[in-house]
Amino acid sequence: MDKDKVAEVLVEIGTLLELKGENPFKTRAYLNAARTLESLSEPLAKLVAEVRLGEIKGIGEALEKKITELVQTGKLAYYDELKASIPPGLVEMLEIPGLGPKKIQALQKHLGVDSIEKLEAACKAGKVAELEGFGEKTQTNLLEGIERKRQYASKHLLAGALAAAEPLLESLRSHPDVIRCSTAGSLRRWKEVIGDIDLLASSSKPAEVIEFFTQQPGILKVIAKGETKASVILEGGIQADLRVVSDKEFPFALAYFTGSKEHNIVMRSRAIARGLRLNEYGLFKSKEETRDSKLLVSCRDEAEIFAKLDLPEVPPELREDHGEFAAGEKGELPKLIEWPDLRGSLHNHSTWSDGHNRPAEIAAHMEELGLEYWAITDHSKSSFQANGLDTQRVREQLKEIKKVNEQLAARGGDFRLLTGVEVDILKDRLDFDDDLLAELDVVVASLHVAANNEAENTKRLIRAAENKFVHLLGHLTGRLLLEREAYPVNQQAVIDACAETGTWIELNCNPHRFDLDWRLWPYAKSKGVKCVINPDAHRNEHAMFLRLGVGVARKGWLEKSDVINTLPLEKLRNELSRKRRSC
Repeated sequence: MDKDKVAEVLVEIGTLLELKGENPFKTRAYLNAARTLESLSEPLAKLVAEVRLGEIKGIGEALEKKITELVQTGKLAYYDELKASIPPGLVEMLEIPGLGPKKIQALQKHLGVDSIEKLEAACKAGKVAELEGFGEKTQTNLLEGIERKRQYASKHLLAGALAAAEPLLESLRSHPDVIRCSTAGSLRRWKEVIGDIDLLASSSKPAEVIEFFTQQPGILKVIAKGETKASVILEGGIQADLRVVSDKEFPFALAYFTGSKEHNIVMRSRAIARGLRLNEYGLFKSKEETRDSKLLVSCRDEAEIFAKLDLPEVPPELREDHGEFAAGEKGELPKLIEWPDLRGSLHNHSTWSDGHNRPAEIAAHMEELGLEYWAITDHSKSSFQANGLDTQRVREQLKEIKKVNEQLAARGGDFRLLTGVEVDILKDRLDFDDDLLAELDVVVASLHVAANNEAENTKRLIRAAENKFVHLLGHLTGRLLLEREAYPVNQQAVIDACAETGTWIELNCNPHRFDLDWRLWPYAKSKGVKCVINPDAHRNEHAMFLRLGVGVARKGWLEKSDVINTLPLEKLRNELSRKRRSC
């Protein structure tokens, strides 16, 4: 078990102890130890093997034994016993926004609430509002949070669905009886939130493929199994459905099950207008519903289906009936951005604020990935919960980044770290003065504490865009998918302001955000507003979110030229200085 996973266990132990009402010094010791491990410059396994863990400040004998057990065995008996001692309903309540261990403890002590169901009943009876430290507003927010959790129960984030689907797909490809296979449904269309995983395969021996599929690792339960279709529940609770068709039917089934429903309706209408019938089994020379193979119009792939309906192939990401047919008829479908087009990222964090890697570690990792640049934009001072930087610490960080870049140059490498900040947009100003912002390569301006007022939030974002030192607006609406609704913002008004000022807008590709939403990118693009695809990375492995961001950017009709961080470093530097020169 590596240091990050050990740190996660320690944090959870601290949370569970707080739920039990343990001594706060004891709970804090686990949280502090987790932070210490995250900032280690040496491999944790090496420290354990050399029995040097106890030399680290904050790691006492008891913690040393627990961490050693986790590293060496991947398990911790104390952790398992602690989890078993706490009602599972209390842990589940932590998933409701606004409920931390202290409030849950109070609810259990005064109202006997130990589950979400009991919490809902207590809220509806008005009992929660009467407790000290809660009130009517908190009670209302808790009821809304419970309802949102219910609505999202059968929904899953794109990243988790891809992580579950891709091993299954690779396994199917390896089976000798599988001819072709693919994802389908909303996953293939790269929707940010999906329901089930849809998989499709072609084979002349469907029963054998179905049997193979239902035996895959990671399957918790087989809920249906037939000759050509199976449905299973995977670890994490997501359902995966596999259909197996003949290879002749595969292109038609793939197009049909990819959808969307609205896209398919137009496709079927186009077929009927041409004296044809399109369904999941084929394209037929008949306006009537049929599976008569004598009437089948042969198509080797989806591109040929589109061609028979007088269209260029529409990429799966665009199949939403959001203009793809009109664009196809005019020959104006975009040449969508590709994953290798990205050269770096302009919004990321380090150990200077709430990130988990030092600048030198970040540089080494991103250079190894083949990127050209990586901006370190740690939080500004008002984000105290994220260890935000004051002016002095920003200037100390600049010296460290300069030193790292000098070392990179001395080795002859082309990769560079860029300096920057994610500056808070406060009620009446930015969190840093212009003189400091002028010293930085990249300035991201973000709302972290928004008003419950659309006009106020919109005004603050537009004011930030009007600042000549602000290059881009970060995670525009603050939404957290399946967790928190977007702040009220007039997004089109902000886009218009960015168009006027030459400010870019982020597509934050953290899988919980994907903000700005893909539905608004065509409008931003029409206004000439450039996109920056950023992972908002807090760990080195978050660089892989860039791949997700490109998929969502494609769904927003974006091309390589629409995305700033497809530029090589020198051209990027020129664009970074453009707004300052023009104001």
